[in-house]
Amino acid sequence: MTERLGERLRVILPAVARLAVLAGIALVLGLAFGARAGLWFLVLSFGVLLVAHLYYLAVLGAWLGNPSLGSIPDGFGAWAEVFTRLYKARRVTEQSERRLLDNEERFRRTISALPEGIVLVDAALQIEWCNPVAERHLGISLRADTGLRLTNLVRDPSFVAYMTSGSFEAPLLFRPLGSPAMALSVAVVEFEPARSIVITRDVTQTERVDSMRRDFVANVSHELRTPLTVVNGFLETLLDASDGFDATRRRHLELMHEQASRMHRLVEDLLMLSRLESQENALAEEDIDGDQLLRELTDEARALSAGRHAVEMQSGAALQVRGNRDELRSAFGNLVSNAVRYTPAGGRIALRWRTGEDGVAFEVEDTGIGVADDHVPRLTERFYRVDKSRSRETGGTGLGLAIVKHVLLRHQGHLDVRSELGRGSCFSAWLPPVRLLAGARQQRQAA
Repeated sequence: MTERLGERLRVILPAVARLAVLAGIALVLGLAFGARAGLWFLVLSFGVLLVAHLYYLAVLGAWLGNPSLGSIPDGFGAWAEVFTRLYKARRVTEQSERRLLDNEERFRRTISALPEGIVLVDAALQIEWCNPVAERHLGISLRADTGLRLTNLVRDPSFVAYMTSGSFEAPLLFRPLGSPAMALSVAVVEFEPARSIVITRDVTQTERVDSMRRDFVANVSHELRTPLTVVNGFLETLLDASDGFDATRRRHLELMHEQASRMHRLVEDLLMLSRLESQENALAEEDIDGDQLLRELTDEARALSAGRHAVEMQSGAALQVRGNRDELRSAFGNLVSNAVRYTPAGGRIALRWRTGEDGVAFEVEDTGIGVADDHVPRLTERFYRVDKSRSRETGGTGLGLAIVKHVLLRHQGHLDVRSELGRGSCFSAWLPPVRLLAGARQQRQAA
């Protein structure tokens, strides 16, 4: 406050001093030539000052209409101080604007140099800016397409559905219609209520490597299936005719048969994953009786448990879903076998269907050993094991939950895991509301 008052006084005091000088001159003239002469001098002086102020106000107004550092006017008296301060303020403003422009240009050059495509869109998906990589990826032009709607320019159905869905938790993988040999990964980052950044990444090479890996795994697994079947058959024959063998030899045969069977299960799981990942393997859908499937899985759980657990089936109203029955049964069966495998004897396992806002879920709840929170995000990775030694003892392949994830992805669903170490787990395989048939949906809502 004191500093601001001092600045005002520095402008006002010189003007007050000049007025005091004029008043003194007018007084001297009045004393020397009479009061009328002093008064006329004072009136003429104030008139000149008024004209000067009006002139400088006009000059200031004209300059404010087009302010620039080079055209700022000169002044006299208080106006000199005013124009000096305007000059300093304008210089600071122009320097700030120049720095902002330099920073913006540097930012644009940086974004343009990125290997990913960047598109800035508004709430209506109209293009505000894009870098050259995005122009190549999506076939758009910054100069010609600014202000146009992105989904009107990139007409791929999957891309349009993704951009208009408003759900961007997972990136979209698609092949542009204009460049079918290129695979693009698209992600959207919402950084303002009315703006979003669309990021495109060329994953053609990664997809090619993944395709080679999938083909290799599928081919090797297919080639291993026949010799493993032969080995298993001969081992079973030897075990059936092992009455004359001593205990050590019989134990060796049992171990060989156990490991061969485990390898056979691993090959079958790998082939199942390859089929699920294959784009050529279209999803064959049918109407599925949810209650019948629940009974089958409950019987399977009781057979696997062999009386070691209390297996409970919690059935509700009639429920029907749309999907591939074999794939869903395989996925749900993996959840059931995991519950039996990792629940100590005397524990409880519950199987049920549950409906909610997210759709319908097949749930398997147990009182088993549970999973620590840091392991839960990685459970659906291939061959990921929380406890490697225990997994080998129980005969798991490490692919069960990976199969569950891929089956649910093919049905637009997801896996939800709630677990507490030492207390048990609940695995929920969610299917979207569109998978719940209309008649069953109405019955569930009425119930």
